[in-house]
Amino acid sequence: MNDDSPVSADASADSPADGQEDDQLLPQLVAHLREHRTKLRQEWASRIRDAHLLDAMTPQEMSAETTSVYDNYVEVLETGSVEALQHYARDLSERIIPRGVETQEVVGIVLLLRDVLARSLFEKYQRDFRLLNRVLDAYEPAANRIANTVAVSFVDERERVIRQQQDAIQELSTPVLPVRERLLILPIIGVLDRERARQLTEQLLTGIRTHRARVVVMDITGAPNVDEAVANHLVQTVDASRLMGASVIITGVSPEIAQTLVTIGVDLSKMNTIGDLQGGLEEAERLLGYTVNRQDGAADQS
Repeated sequence: MNDDSPVSADASADSPADGQEDDQLLPQLVAHLREHRTKLRQEWASRIRDAHLLDAMTPQEMSAETTSVYDNYVEVLETGSVEALQHYARDLSERIIPRGVETQEVVGIVLLLRDVLARSLFEKYQRDFRLLNRVLDAYEPAANRIANTVAVSFVDERERVIRQQQDAIQELSTPVLPVRERLLILPIIGVLDRERARQLTEQLLTGIRTHRARVVVMDITGAPNVDEAVANHLVQTVDASRLMGASVIITGVSPEIAQTLVTIGVDLSKMNTIGDLQGGLEEAERLLGYTVNRQDGAADQS
């Protein structure tokens, strides 16, 4: 039978006998889905377009992905290997998430495929309702398991990508920069909340260990304000850095932040503050034993 052949008047001719085991039904319906692969995949792709799913993909990309999904779907129906399906779903997610495909789109296309294949099975076995019920009883649990596995794997992968992107943004927002041997700069730009202050401390301590730093210049010129909890966290960061053998110089303290620090009673004796970044760097080099020679208004470090 080819893709365009009408349903046989005697649908039971190629159907299992009534006494045949149900576990033999899946191989038969898998063979049917493979035989009509082209027609069913095209019908599925048409329904995807009508539902305006995968619009972020080009027609060529959608054709390639729907073919791949169809073949893997049928293979999992045949083997029942959830592990293989999970591996495929992760690979699929890695390819399509960067193209802007949303979770509901993935769930939608898998459910559409499930329905397209179920309709095909209904057309094949509709003249024998007893057999049709047995076929659907074999198909539906497997199809639902596939849909659930793909959805969960996609959500997990999407969350992993989001976490990875957030980590990258956080690292860019609080970079620990080696200026010269044993000297680091930590420029802080933007709102400094509790979570970011915690992450800042982790990055700074890691940078101190990695670069064997002895002095850190923490420039907060770009931080609009800090609350009491964040201010106390900065003091703890200074203490933790000192325990690792590094002195911290804080530069760029704004009038607003200075008032906050005084008002909330932060122990200022633990904080070495310099007015601006240039002054902080000069103080850091002095602590490291470098000398600054100024000639014609320019700094000459030796």
